[in-house]
Amino acid sequence: MSLVIFTITITALISLMLTTLAFWLPILSPDTEKLSPYECGFDPLGTARLPFSLRFFLIAILFLLFDLEIALLLPLPWGNQLDSPTTTSLWATLIILLLTLGLVYEWLQGGLEWAE
Repeated sequence: MSLVIFTITITALISLMLTTLAFWLPILSPDTEKLSPYECGFDPLGTARLPFSLRFFLIAILFLLFDLEIALLLPLPWGNQLDSPTTTSLWATLIILLLTLGLVYEWLQGGLEWAE
């Protein structure tokens, strides 16, 4: 029981120390970048209608696709414990193959080339 109390005490002290450090450290060194109302890199006084590259959307869609792949493959270790693990492995392989073929197609079409 004393080990649990000791662990909770040390954890609380470290958390309090890190929170205090994170609260006071940025205030100690303010500069023009931190004091500006916009930190996104855009000029806040310029036009609001800047041209936006569609390649950003392509990268976002590719990220979502491969993120979805991970979400679909997460139950794979539990699926191997079923009566028919070959069916689970077959579906997982099919998902990976489909996404890999899509990535190869996108690569060959030049969709991943950032500079033109």
